[in-house]
Amino acid sequence: MTDPATTTQHVSEANPVRDLPLHDLDGFIHRWVDADGILLHTVEGGQSAGPAVVLLAGFPQTWQAWRKVMPRLADQFRVIAIDLPGQGHSERPERSYDTHTVAAHVHAGVKALGVSAYWLAAHDIGAWVAFSLALNYENQLHGIALLDAGIPGITLPETIPTDPARAWKTWHFAFHLVPDLPEILLTGRERDYVGWFLQTKALSPDAFDDTDLDHYAAALAADGGLRASLAYYRDAAESARKNHQALNRHRLTVPILGISSSHGSIPDMAASISPWADNTTGAVVPDAGHFIPDEQPEAVAAAIAGFITGRD
Repeated sequence: MTDPATTTQHVSEANPVRDLPLHDLDGFIHRWVDADGILLHTVEGGQSAGPAVVLLAGFPQTWQAWRKVMPRLADQFRVIAIDLPGQGHSERPERSYDTHTVAAHVHAGVKALGVSAYWLAAHDIGAWVAFSLALNYENQLHGIALLDAGIPGITLPETIPTDPARAWKTWHFAFHLVPDLPEILLTGRERDYVGWFLQTKALSPDAFDDTDLDHYAAALAADGGLRASLAYYRDAAESARKNHQALNRHRLTVPILGISSSHGSIPDMAASISPWADNTTGAVVPDAGHFIPDEQPEAVAAAIAGFITGRD
């Protein structure tokens, strides 16, 4: 339940990324929360008294990766999509993009909305953050769903394959780590780069239209968005180190749903996570590539809802 006093104190309409157009979603409102010193953009709707479901997106996307899923969850749950630090309309700090630091901001943002315990569903880099968040705040989570993500130190392969049939899925991890070069090559060409990712890694090249490409490219180009997006990769080794440091203390016991797709990057998310967690189940979404929430939103919403209602 939301505590009005707490929410009023921490929530505002102060958009820190004004150069990026703000897109509305029927039945949902935009708000910004003070998340331990960083303004995070949240998009919230659904049942205010229902179980809270927090959604996190990955590269090169924003909260809008969930726009087709959110209305499908809104009749049962309080749905909160959050732009990660440096993503979309959230503030872009200069440093500290390891996933444990970011997870602390996300958790603080959820608390600022008056939510004490919640379900978490996350894709790609969002799943990196969600895994680290679970390691540190497991007692405040009912369960987490992780979608097709190479999590540093967990499900991410130690080496990039040289076979072209597989290398195209992971080559960018090394590229994004190189200092300065990606910025030199990509500044002014953000739409070309976003277009390659979305149209190549989706099973169907028609999964994203020009409006989608324009939005995500603009989000990277606005106010240091490219630098911030690359920082997650550049801090991945620190994320992996902190993940294993936490896992040396305890395994995850929170329920975890690993969602894979027929043509994604990680063939079996549940199996990849199970060495580190005690309670994992899996689901495979057919007819989808890497961007599962965009490509098969009905199946993703059904999997998340079933995960929650089956354990609530």
